[in-house]
Amino acid sequence: MIDFHCHLDLYPDPHKVAEECRRQGIYVLSVTTTPSAWNGTQALSNGTDRIRTALGLHPQLAHERQSELQLFDRILAATRYVGEVGLDGSPELRPHWKAQVAVFEHVLRECQQAGGRVLSIHSRRAAKEVLDRLESSPGSGTPILHWFSGSMSDLERAISLGCWFSVGPAMLASQKGRALAAKMPRNRILTESDGPFARIGHTSLMPWQAADAAAGFAKLWSVSTTDAEKAIASNFRNLTRTFDARVSSGTVA
Repeated sequence: MIDFHCHLDLYPDPHKVAEECRRQGIYVLSVTTTPSAWNGTQALSNGTDRIRTALGLHPQLAHERQSELQLFDRILAATRYVGEVGLDGSPELRPHWKAQVAVFEHVLRECQQAGGRVLSIHSRRAAKEVLDRLESSPGSGTPILHWFSGSMSDLERAISLGCWFSVGPAMLASQKGRALAAKMPRNRILTESDGPFARIGHTSLMPWQAADAAAGFAKLWSVSTTDAEKAIASNFRNLTRTFDARVSSGTVA
């Protein structure tokens, strides 16, 4: 079971959630929203290699936490995962667009210089702008577009740029989300929960509910849930194997 985008530290009782993830053997990518959250979030892994922590600076907080970029740079060598980062074009955040762009471009540049990272990327209402910057930063790593909601033409461009996609039950609950997911390459899909922010009804999704997305893909692909789960697990192994090979060869710090 794979939850490749979860805000583990932001659940009301994160230690309890982390313990349940360990008990169930779930692989969790625990993304952070600020560099200053790194140490506390990393501590939730409690030594298990199935809970990994990503170093992030969320676009919604970029204008408030831009001063933490130096801390981001210092921590970057300690992780192969970066997230949640990206851009958000929502109307309420447009006044802070320049700060968002400055932060995202800094992150991509630092990842390039570090040899590349696995990036969990936010692109709500900013797919084109995110893709523009990924295209101009080819050495920044492997981009995984979390809860992608751009247009079909944006999706085609993302695919051509080699992007991966993390998809959760909340995305598959909408007709547009299902239509986009159906067009994503099967070998570049991972599951996510985006908990506790993502909800079904009024209830926050838990990391183990990322498995519901595999059942959703089984319907889209007209295969059994078991076969969908195997395909997604194979994708995850391929992603980590490729990155591990780059680490071993010295192309990644």
